[in-house]
Amino acid sequence: MNDTELLARRFEEHRDRLRAVAYRMLGSLAEAEDAVQEAWLKLGRTDADEIRNLGGWLTTVVGRVCLDMLRSRTARREQSMDETFVPDPVVRPLSEVDPEKEAVEADSVGIALLIVLETLEPAERLAFVLHDMFAVPFDDIAPIVERGAAATRQLASRARRRVQGATPSADPDLGRQRQALEAFLAASRGGDFEALVAVLHPDVVLRVDSGALVRGAAASKVLRGSRSVAEGAFTFRQFSAWSRLVLVNGTVGVVTMPEGRPLSVSAVTVVDGRITEMYILADPDRLERLDLPALEM
Repeated sequence: MNDTELLARRFEEHRDRLRAVAYRMLGSLAEAEDAVQEAWLKLGRTDADEIRNLGGWLTTVVGRVCLDMLRSRTARREQSMDETFVPDPVVRPLSEVDPEKEAVEADSVGIALLIVLETLEPAERLAFVLHDMFAVPFDDIAPIVERGAAATRQLASRARRRVQGATPSADPDLGRQRQALEAFLAASRGGDFEALVAVLHPDVVLRVDSGALVRGAAASKVLRGSRSVAEGAFTFRQFSAWSRLVLVNGTVGVVTMPEGRPLSVSAVTVVDGRITEMYILADPDRLERLDLPALEM
């Protein structure tokens, strides 16, 4: 085995962690892969023998790459954070539930938290993700954001307060999540409007991200209130026959694939048996790029 092959093997040992860092930073699976690849290229231009802690070095490199990408995105005013934005979901079959694995996989961070992270300034997001989620010391984060350790600590603290104040509470039990979604789908398939209303919290919020090109009833929108959300679901109830339960970022969600083509991926927050938040990605371009599991219809 030559030096390049050995270095590649060492890099692969850290890939999952690096991808998880980048996904939390960017909310985009494709961009996360780009950030990890950039870290590999930077490693190839560095004397690896001089790196004492390869995992730590790679984590900070990915953090720096992601910070630059977020700043560039902001400067170009791309992907502006409005009420309809839904991050890329990670979708797996519902049968693949491994509690130990969930703790380290990229999809162990929920869609709701990713949406809150989108509201943070790039430096705040970096400090919070690296320190609070991956235990990177502030002394290592400070050079990336070009601040002192104390100022970097304040960035993370400010981000933490915003995250704690904005992230909705949720029932972590997959069984209760499944019951709520099965009731929702059954009501939709049966055309039972009142049953739809019953499974929704009175103050439920629905966020639909259909991208910039979709118009009409299927366009991006935010709906609030159980009857308003139920009316929206009722409009598209004919597609519920092609909806199947899956894992979306570690919680129970729904993929709708009429004739095998992805129409939407939905994530929800469930509290006391009722749905309080719904997040639907229905952007055709982004759905085509997702790695969706094959489902029996």
